[in-house]
Amino acid sequence: MAASAPWFAGWGTLALVNAGLAQGKNRSGLAWFLLSLLLGPVATLALVLLPKLRAKMF
Repeated sequence: MAASAPWFAGWGTLALVNAGLAQGKNRSGLAWFLLSLLLGPVATLALVLLPKLRAKMF
């Protein structure tokens, strides 16, 4: 159990970083946080490759 603790900390930190990255690209931080908990680095790659969404006019 103790050997898996760094994986949980790293995976959780990556999910938080992805949530911030998603919000910077005008995407849902919560949705990407949850997606990142499942997909991890794959979600990070997707976020990096996706373009920034335009801000809504109204």
